[in-house]
Amino acid sequence: MKTVAHTAIEPGILYFGTPVVLISTTNEDGSANLAPMSSAFWLGWRAMLGLGARSKTAQNLVRTGEGVLNLPSADLAPAVDRLALTTGSDPVPAGKQERGYFHVADKFGRAGLTPVPSSTVRPPRVGECPAAMEVVVEAAHPVGDDGGVLAFEVRVQRVFVHESIRLDGTEDRIDPDRWRPLIMSFQKFYGLSSQVCPSTLAGIPERLYRGPDIDRARRVGLPLG
Repeated sequence: MKTVAHTAIEPGILYFGTPVVLISTTNEDGSANLAPMSSAFWLGWRAMLGLGARSKTAQNLVRTGEGVLNLPSADLAPAVDRLALTTGSDPVPAGKQERGYFHVADKFGRAGLTPVPSSTVRPPRVGECPAAMEVVVEAAHPVGDDGGVLAFEVRVQRVFVHESIRLDGTEDRIDPDRWRPLIMSFQKFYGLSSQVCPSTLAGIPERLYRGPDIDRARRVGLPLG
């Protein structure tokens, strides 16, 4: 393999490629907010979410302690894009005004997506998204020195998927050949290509990764009635 020299650069963002997440939360008046983001990663049945501290989604997560992580497929890119430059905050924060954001109260309506009642949290799931995770906030960590970003640690309570992405012959596995998430890389939308090659890690049964949060989730009641 040929070695290539590196060049030092200073990019304004470091979004090398992560799944797009539509986070649904509950506003003060009980209405649903829906916002796209892509600073997310998962560890077991927990996720870390990076959000601007002054965003409506972050404020709702801090206030209510719950939300839904909806994962859109690549074909939902137009719906996700209709939410770009929109905010549930009214008035629009100064920083977002400078970037061209505007207030939208009905985010589901603007995106053309369907709210579906959740089973363990108040914010609705997105019916069109092939995967959705109902979550509760475990902690919020300030990032950086200016307090402008929060890293939320959230715990998953329920995972819902469309039958179209389940692995045949299994109850609890996703088929990666059918699941085509929407990816954000340096402010552009992408989809996944076909598998590059098998991974040695695929020889480890997924059940060996199951942690105590799954058993904890099974004990969660149905508070919404």
